[in-house]
Amino acid sequence: MGDPVFVLHDHRKPRPHFDLRLEEGGVLHSWAVPKGLPTDSAHDRLAVAVADHDLDHATYVDEHKSIADHGTWSLVDRTDRRFVFDLHGQQGTRRYALIDTGRDWLLHLLKQQP
Repeated sequence: MGDPVFVLHDHRKPRPHFDLRLEEGGVLHSWAVPKGLPTDSAHDRLAVAVADHDLDHATYVDEHKSIADHGTWSLVDRTDRRFVFDLHGQQGTRRYALIDTGRDWLLHLLKQQP
């Protein structure tokens, strides 16, 4: 069994946003990220948890949804409120944290990269 997959879907409908999907436990855990992945550590992004998807959704595209990035991911650290992981995508490896705010999540690009 290989490393778990991730996919970043670029949605155009009903309004433009991205979905980050991480494979774990036989499903794709998913977060809607309205402004896409953060590009620097000073600007966190809202990430709203949405329903899990089946693994076959990792390759799904249609006229309103394309794949912006994909690859594998690896866990760095996990607590009750914070989940640190590396995305190994098409443009290289980047380290992010998903932080549970109690209502939604924040997606943060860490200053210290692998």
